[in-house]
Amino acid sequence: MLTIIVIVASFIGVAALVGGVAVMLRGDTDSVVEDRLEIFVGTKSPTSTRGHKLEPSLLSSPLDETRGMIDKLLSRVGNFRLLLEQADVALDPSRFVLLCAGLATAGAAVCILVPSVPKYLAPIVAPILGVAPLLWLLLRRRSRLRKFGQQMPEALELISRALRAGHSLASGINLVSEEMTEPISKEFRRCYEAQNLGIPLEEAMDDMCGRVPNLDLRFFVTAVVLQRQTGGDLAEILDKIGSLIRERFKIWGQIQALTGEGRLSGIVLLALPPALFLVMYYLNPDYCAVLFTDPMGHKMLAAAVVMQIVGAVVIKKIITIKV
Repeated sequence: MLTIIVIVASFIGVAALVGGVAVMLRGDTDSVVEDRLEIFVGTKSPTSTRGHKLEPSLLSSPLDETRGMIDKLLSRVGNFRLLLEQADVALDPSRFVLLCAGLATAGAAVCILVPSVPKYLAPIVAPILGVAPLLWLLLRRRSRLRKFGQQMPEALELISRALRAGHSLASGINLVSEEMTEPISKEFRRCYEAQNLGIPLEEAMDDMCGRVPNLDLRFFVTAVVLQRQTGGDLAEILDKIGSLIRERFKIWGQIQALTGEGRLSGIVLLALPPALFLVMYYLNPDYCAVLFTDPMGHKMLAAAVVMQIVGAVVIKKIITIKV
């Protein structure tokens, strides 16, 4: 019975991993709407999209049907596609889920098949490998949004100078997309191209706020909308918003310096139990094996994990100060 379970788990793991890599290495991933927009702008020829867009549905593979089912499930639990877009990861949600499932199953299969690896590590290795891509995605999204926020003051000053030089607001947005680096240049470029296609500038900027959850960007869009409705000196307003953002970053840096000791203490306290467990497991594996073989050990291990999570949340609340 154990042999059958190992064979089935290995087959599922290899199939999911190969499938995830295969769909990642497939051809063009642009949607029909994006292709039509590129044809309208003139950056793509209509004949270049006929070959793969007219593919009959009878030739669709079971993998495509599986991805469709995964997309339907993900649409019910949240906008996972927006999360990938905010992290600037060019993957469909179904492909990302297949990659996570493949890594988790492959890790469990390695723990079961390799004789030198203890089999009771499979329930630990599989979730870690399965969640690792999601943690990487969240860290990448956080880093990208932080960099976007740091670029906002410079972008507002650039638009303000363009307005004082006699250019339009759309030209100022285009100037930001050309002169600045990622990620703010990409988002402003999408906004500029959207209004070039006939979408009202206010709507294009509101869509950019939906893609980038940044409070300073929301202030900028609100200022533009109010100025267009009531009038006023938009350049002066943008200068004031930029100076306020810089002052807030200055205060945030001071808070980071004051809470540095608490953050370091939290990292040490959270890393100490896993590190001590690894050292004890290396020195005396039989002593730690009780946690995985005995029912009481399972309860102790679950309680330790829960307490670690609670401690991490409490420390995070203590050292986090919103500015």
